[in-house]
Amino acid sequence: MKRVITAVVLIAVVFALIYWGDQLALTIFSGLIACLAAYEYCALTRAGHAPVPVWWMLPAVIIFFLGNFRYPLLLSLPMLSALGLILFAYSTFWCELSEALPIAAAGFFGLIYIAYPLSLIPHIRAMDGGMPLLIFLMLVVWTGDSVALYVGKAWGKRKMAPRLSPGKTWGGAYGSMAGSLLIAILFFLVDMLLSSRGLAWLHINQPLWMMLIIAALVNAAAQAGDLMESAIKRGSGVKDSGAMLPGHGGILDRIDALLVAIPVFWYLLTFVQKDALGLGGL
Repeated sequence: MKRVITAVVLIAVVFALIYWGDQLALTIFSGLIACLAAYEYCALTRAGHAPVPVWWMLPAVIIFFLGNFRYPLLLSLPMLSALGLILFAYSTFWCELSEALPIAAAGFFGLIYIAYPLSLIPHIRAMDGGMPLLIFLMLVVWTGDSVALYVGKAWGKRKMAPRLSPGKTWGGAYGSMAGSLLIAILFFLVDMLLSSRGLAWLHINQPLWMMLIIAALVNAAAQAGDLMESAIKRGSGVKDSGAMLPGHGGILDRIDALLVAIPVFWYLLTFVQKDALGLGGL
């Protein structure tokens, strides 16, 4: 019951922010989630013997979000480089030399893994048609995740990656892909129904075949994100990333699929919607 209540509350908050929130509100919310996830990540790095200091990680996430608020493409790489060099300098002077590179690498990876994907959410929302695009993204990822859980339990036999995640099966992976494709079709049909009545709440200016391709690639990325977090946890010797969400574990446990799916979705949009993103020159 705790798991269900937590999921309902989280889904309601996320969709309310997508629908009513502006870019600033989504930036603040995404930044808060990123900070909580980064805090959990620091705990994982301590267990994994490459301890990224919280005093560096949390300010680095905040600085990254502030810089990306207006210029998501121009400042990402310079900020990542500068923040990574600061951590490496700290590690060199204040830690064992054998730990300097692992700590700096873990911190740099944490920014790429957590801060960068979540910082893209407000920019997707600010696009033309950003609200339905974000809703589509969340539905594709979360539906695939939910279907994988139940299909994997019912019919999953062959292990997908037993070294990383013993519970993941190929049956669950196929079910996840099917769930994401079905929700994409349902989304398209509901959009057609609403559009026929003059309502553009869920309108995405793409044909069904393109939406299915995007859904398939996003689902594959989401499953990779799930396995990636499992690898991090296994390497750190822990089962859950934290205990912030009753019934779900930690923040990272809940958003792991999104952390890889969001950048893939963003770059797919840069390919199919260059004008909407103002990237016609790419």
